[in-house]
Amino acid sequence: MHQPRIMQLYKTLESHFGFLDWWPGDSKAEIVVGAILTQSASWKNVEKAIANLKSKDMIDPKRIANADIKRLEQLVRPSGFYRQKARRLRGFMSYVVKRHGSLESMFSNDASPLRAELLSINGIGNETADSIALYAAEKPIFVIDAYTRRILGRVYGTKRYEKSECYDILQKEIEASIRKDVVLYKDFHAQFVELGKNCCRAKPLCGSCPLKRQCKYFKDLQQ
Repeated sequence: MHQPRIMQLYKTLESHFGFLDWWPGDSKAEIVVGAILTQSASWKNVEKAIANLKSKDMIDPKRIANADIKRLEQLVRPSGFYRQKARRLRGFMSYVVKRHGSLESMFSNDASPLRAELLSINGIGNETADSIALYAAEKPIFVIDAYTRRILGRVYGTKRYEKSECYDILQKEIEASIRKDVVLYKDFHAQFVELGKNCCRAKPLCGSCPLKRQCKYFKDLQQ
């Protein structure tokens, strides 16, 4: 994966979709909540859960850390797996409050140690940790999700990228191919999400895909 090629993908996508202001959230706490609740959930349902939390003025680390678990479960219920997510959410915020006092204090750490610390917290995997690091902590760490793996697997004609165990490998290849820039990382990830939702689905809609001229998967279909 070389810089001109991966950046060519970004330029094509940005030209097609425009600059995307993602991740939605009015505060760092809301972004963290969204990153945890979106595990195995559609964003539409996560928005309902966040609206519930906002209605009770609960988008706050200390309030979530001290919340009654049954009440928290009901508030996040629309996001699915609500018992598990309520415990993960309360556990994460409890860790932040006890260890750092605030998200701002936690996020003052450098990117690599912050990522390692996030991954040490129960229920926080690679994608969630990197979403928090990039969008809430503003660290240049590229988020790899299922859309990214699927799109690049098809564009470059390799099944290797589509395997979840290749997360770190793909992340390092992308980060080595583009400049370290938080705004670029955010928008590039958002472009992949937009393409994945609209075109590069499990059953792809190749005819409307802006990357079809650069995509090995599409070229193979034409043979």
